Amino acid sequence: MTTSVGTTLDETAAVAHALGLTDAVNLDGGGSTTMSVEGALVNHPSGTTERAVGDALVFVPGPYRPLE
Repeated sequence: MTTSVGTTLDETAAVAHALGLTDAVNLDGGGSTTMSVEGALVNHPSGTTERAVGDALVFVPGPYRPLE
């Protein structure tokens, strides 16, 4: 099994800066991370079942419209 220690927050910020990002979000990529595309689970979270989701990042296609 392949494992990764990941990056520190400072290393992640340095990569984001090197890529020219001005706004970014650091999301926990732990074992409970679940990715769904069009309702289908597309990754394999740890454990035997999906876990309850406390928060989500949802992409909705369409033009950006700032809040007024």
